[in-house]
Order: sequence, then structure tokens, then C-alpha cells
Amino acid sequence: MYAVVDVETTGGKYNEEGITEIAIFRFDGNTIVDQFISLINPERPIQPFVANLTGINENMLRNAPKFYEVAKRIVEITEDCTLVAHNASFDYRMLCTEFNRLGFNYERPSLCTVALSKQLIPEQASYKLGKLVRSLGIPLSDRHRAAGDARATVKLLKLLLDKDSSKTIVKKVLHTKAQNQVTRKFLNLVDQVKPVTGVYYLHNQNGDVIYIGKSTNMRKRVNQHFTGKSRKALKIQLETHSISTEETGSELIALLKEVDEIRLHKPKHNRIHKNDRIRFGLEEGVTSYGYRFLRISHAQDGIYYLTTFKNLNNARKTLYFFSQKHTLCLKLVGLESPKKECSNVEHNKCLGACLEKEAAVDYNQRVQQCIDHLSFPKPNLLVIDKGRTHDERSIILIQDNQYKGFAYVSLNYQITNIETIKTLITPLKDSRAARHLIQQFIRKNKIKEIIPIDAAS
Repeated sequence: MYAVVDVETTGGKYNEEGITEIAIFRFDGNTIVDQFISLINPERPIQPFVANLTGINENMLRNAPKFYEVAKRIVEITEDCTLVAHNASFDYRMLCTEFNRLGFNYERPSLCTVALSKQLIPEQASYKLGKLVRSLGIPLSDRHRAAGDARATVKLLKLLLDKDSSKTIVKKVLHTKAQNQVTRKFLNLVDQVKPVTGVYYLHNQNGDVIYIGKSTNMRKRVNQHFTGKSRKALKIQLETHSISTEETGSELIALLKEVDEIRLHKPKHNRIHKNDRIRFGLEEGVTSYGYRFLRISHAQDGIYYLTTFKNLNNARKTLYFFSQKHTLCLKLVGLESPKKECSNVEHNKCLGACLEKEAAVDYNQRVQQCIDHLSFPKPNLLVIDKGRTHDERSIILIQDNQYKGFAYVSLNYQITNIETIKTLITPLKDSRAARHLIQQFIRKNKIKEIIPIDAAS
């Protein structure tokens, strides 16, 4: 079904114009089945040259209905139709502008008979409506009035449909309708998602989880999946049937849950999580002279590391930064060859630990300060962060340097001892990835508070 439309306007600055007359013919491809024609009071002055062109003046419009009085009729007559106009971008823009002024989002698929004519009737001297229809033998009366121009456009459309042996127009209409149905489906899904921090799950028609993600604005991120053009995005769009979400309040908990849920569900469109690619760890030892040393090694399961890194470059940069900050020997942190004198000695950035010139006890204190920045401050602690509401906080439990899980507590709740906390905790699997995330957030001061706890209390 087509809604062939023509509007006359006041003229003036872009997007400040108003509609003075509208004609809409509902056309099934053969016959006009409904029509709406009306003058409209634009509630703004008409440009003199426009009045001369159309013959419509302000006196004629004084008692005409205002746009809001005919808006419902326009919506009804164009419902489930493809909007057709000669230079459709102008007529469609004017309708959208008027509806926007009313706070209504007006959307219809559209076709332009100028573009269709250039495609199906090439090499015409002019594609302006008056000259084009005269050259095609289509009668045109009341030129530059909405009803006359719209009737001529209906006849032009019928001619174009007859000439369209490859069904280009029909295919475009069907494709547009299909796209609109898909768009409406995704809009409905996106509307179900709150613009808050959490984890979201995309499900196929059988309810299986096909993708898991996290975001500080889940609605925005889900919308990006449905508007993306990459191969992966298109596959997700094709398969997604429903969405479920879990609000976390805390970005850190969202990340931890995302890692754990991907490991548990193994969704087909999730590649290995980036935080599972943690290949290096920082270990500690003591030299034969009693100096604590640090070294970067390839991470292995079952070994506790002071902290972890995704790649060697990041590990070396981080360790170099903290070595400079705490005046550590580059040899004893593994950044320079043990066979040569530390290059920082001559710049007084190393106090001589590599040459046994500095007391081991003094050097080891600074090593501990470095470790405190890189690792968990205490083996047993609570990481306090945002909750899901203003009167709630999230807590993450670290026990014996291992991640145990998280919980939500009221601001008024008195945290007493580790056994009480463990009854509240939702247990999650400890992993290098989880510890890496928590340490990163602590290091970057992206959490509210850290509370050491007594494991024996």
C-alpha cells in the first residue's frame, strides 16, 4: 500500500517552515482507496514569493485547522504504507518536522518518484513534476497545489509500476518493510534494557545464550550490537531473539561476572575473554645476601603471583615505573642483566643493593612498598564499591589472596568478621583473570574503599 503525498509550505529558513496544505492519496497500486486533502494554518507567516507561486495566502488559512488537529488523520491514512512523493525527502522532512513539534516521532518508509523516474524512464529533458508528467501525457491541473500535484504523482507512480518489469519498486518496498520489522524488533528489545551498569545475555529462539557482555550503560551497548555492520554483529542480529540482564552497580563486579559467565556458558559468539589472556606473572625471591628480588615469568596455573600482566611489554613498563618510584635496583627486579652493574647506580637511582652497598633491611622495605602497590594490600580484605541503589554497597571478598565472590549489603550493615561475610557472599571461581581485574581496579583507585579483615575473627 502506498500513501502518495504532497505538501505546500510557508517557505523560510530550513526547519522553520510550516505546512499550509496537504494532500494524501492512499493507493493500492491500481486504485485510490482513501484520501485526505486540507488547508492547514501554519501559525507562522507565508513568504510572499510562495504565496504568489501557490496562490495560498494568510487570509485563506485563518480558519483552517492547525496541524495538531489533523495529525491523527495523517497517521491513520499513512499507517502500514510506503510514503511516496515527488522529491520525497522534502515532503517527508516537513511531516517529520511538524510531528516533532508535537513531540511525536513520525516514521514511514519512503519512495521518491524523481529517483524512480530517472531509473525507469531515463534521458528525460527534465524531472521536475510539471515538465515530466506533460512529456509523459499525464494531465496536471492545479499546479503547485497539494491535491493537483499529488494526483499527478499517483498517475506517475502507476506508470512507473507498469514499466517496472523487474519489480524494482515492489522489491524495495518489501525489503524496507522487512527492515522496519527488524528495526522494531530490536527497538523493543533495547527498550527492555536499562541504561545502567551490569551484564547482559543475548538468547536465541531456543533460549540458549549466544553472547554475554558487560557495560556501564547496557542499553547503549546492546543498541550498538543491533546497529553494527560487522560480520559478527550481523550474525548476532540474525540470531538474537531475547535479552536478559543482571544489574551490578559496580563495573568491577560486572567484569568479574562477565569472565565467570563466559567460562560457564561458552557462548558461540564470545571469543576467549581478553582478561583470560594473562600470560605473565610477578614472582618474589631472596638472594643469598638477603636482598628481596622480583622477576617476571610466564604465568602457570596453580602458582600464586604478586600480580599479573597481559603481555611482557606491559609487565616491563609497570615494573620499571614502580622501580623508579621506590628506588629499586633494575638488576634485582629483572630488568637488566645480573652480570652487569645496575645502570641506575651512577644516577643515584639505585642505592647500591646490587653491589651489597645498601643494607638489605632498608632495601627490602622499599621492595615491600612496591609489592603493596602491585599486589593485594593484605591477604584478607574486602573491596567496597558501588551498589545497585544509593543506599547499597557491593563487597568483594579476598581471603588468603584468593577471590571468593561478592555480595551486596546495606550502608547500615555492620561488617563484623569473615565468617559472617562468607554467608552473604555469592561464591565465584578464583582465577588469574579475576585477581588481575581486582588488582587493576585497586591500583587505579577505581573502587570506593578497601577494608583489611581478620581471618581469625
